[in-house]
Amino acid sequence: MRKRNLIVSLVAVSCLVMFSAVAGAARTQSKGLTGSAQDFKRAQFDNSSTHISNQWFPLKPGAQLTYKGSAIPEGEKARVTRRVVSTVTDLSKWIDGVRTLVIWERDYTAGKLGESELAFFAQDKAGNVWLVGEYPEEYENGKFADAPTWISGHKGARAGIAMLANPRLGSPDYAQGFAPPPIEFKDRARVYKKDQKTCVPVKCYTHVLVIEEFEQGEPGIFHLKYYAPKVGLVRVGWRGANEVEKETLALVKRQQLSSKAMAKVRREALKLDKHAYKRSEVYRYTPRAKPLK
Repeated sequence: MRKRNLIVSLVAVSCLVMFSAVAGAARTQSKGLTGSAQDFKRAQFDNSSTHISNQWFPLKPGAQLTYKGSAIPEGEKARVTRRVVSTVTDLSKWIDGVRTLVIWERDYTAGKLGESELAFFAQDKAGNVWLVGEYPEEYENGKFADAPTWISGHKGARAGIAMLANPRLGSPDYAQGFAPPPIEFKDRARVYKKDQKTCVPVKCYTHVLVIEEFEQGEPGIFHLKYYAPKVGLVRVGWRGANEVEKETLALVKRQQLSSKAMAKVRREALKLDKHAYKRSEVYRYTPRAKPLK
């Protein structure tokens, strides 16, 4: 299971069947939503697709969440520290016919930047949030190493569900996105628990939703993500006899950035967007990221 961005995952491909806005919205909100290509095509998006107001996954431009924790790197026994900084930018990008909101996330391991990523999310009219692509730059010893990019609608990749509009216990598991080799992303998720309480350095939260993520064909490995209403992700944990990374993260800071800080975020995100056209073949199919209007 490749290390996923915290604010998370998506769907795509084509389907020529027409649905009314009412019927499409009703179907995408149903219990049977599984994150399939057909689900994504049936979903109804409009000009407000970048206004992500899902109570479990709110993404307000300028919001910045910082997490700290630890994990066991592959092939090692000792834990190392991790810090993740996730920032909602005020940029948008069109992907697979949908206008998406751009999230910029930085992942530090043992104090060093290991990954800087742009992730693209959109909310349909029923309130489901979709992950529509990712551009992660990976670094080793401070130098660029790889950019395993996937963009919905290209090279067999398709969007998936980041968060259901109405997550229910017992609902079918769903695709968080799909990308064939060499990316090979096939993670799935399901509702694990509801109405939980969890405490992190920021505060204690109640009515918490717990989502369990896993990869088909790899039994006994589960990532747990805890979502607080109107806040979003507040904790990351794990379970399973075969889990070796044993990653833990907790929300340590939550803030709304100033206009000056946002200007810096915008510059850095646009710089990463520019890099992507040189380092990823599939990224070249997308138009440039632009400020929200």
